[in-house]
Amino acid sequence: MSTTAADDVRLTVPLYTVAEAARYLALKRTTFATWARGYVRRREGRGAVAKDAVVTSVPPTYRNGPSVPFVGLAEGMVLAAFRQAHVPLQQIRPALDFLRAEVGIGHALASKRLYLVGAELLWDYAHHNDADPLAARRALELVSLRSGQRVFTEVVQRYLRLISYADDDLVDRIQLPGYDTALIAVDPQMNFGRPYFLHSGVRVETVLRRHQAGESIGDLTDDYGIPADEIADAVDVAARYAT
Repeated sequence: MSTTAADDVRLTVPLYTVAEAARYLALKRTTFATWARGYVRRREGRGAVAKDAVVTSVPPTYRNGPSVPFVGLAEGMVLAAFRQAHVPLQQIRPALDFLRAEVGIGHALASKRLYLVGAELLWDYAHHNDADPLAARRALELVSLRSGQRVFTEVVQRYLRLISYADDDLVDRIQLPGYDTALIAVDPQMNFGRPYFLHSGVRVETVLRRHQAGESIGDLTDDYGIPADEIADAVDVAARYAT
């Protein structure tokens, strides 16, 4: 994918609402909202604490419309990995700023370079940061030693392996977490960025709509060639978020 930032749909086209992005990443809406919008917290008797957004958002094209582009979803995916490693975001923000500076691009969390050298950079950050020892310690919690190399911990690696990158090293496809057997992906060049079954290209909502209308999983498997256990898994996940 060769394009300029100004017309790169991964960066500029709002595809998801905050609620959709949170659901796709198996997060609470409030969690993703603070990542996408930042927050101000006022404490009685003390000054307000304000934090900037850490994932990319763009102005929606209509009121309450989508505001998260594909790259923002990818950034949220990486932050979700850090969260799964039980590292509080507010305590590693300085390390994230360091990563952005060292990776050297505007969307470091969505870059292949994070996957390749991010763990080593965090290790260096932790061992040369005397100003914020807590942030340094939290950064180290994301890193492990394997075969003499600094790599991300397994829980972070598990998320990063779900991300595919284009020739320009920026994310171009995400396999969504939260499923047991179904392989569900999003790609800004397919299905307008809506989730689809990876090996068939069929939109998840198309299959779910037919199932909700009374069609059996067996019939849907026959029609689309999607394994029955993947359809059942997608149905279960959709039901979980509907309650």
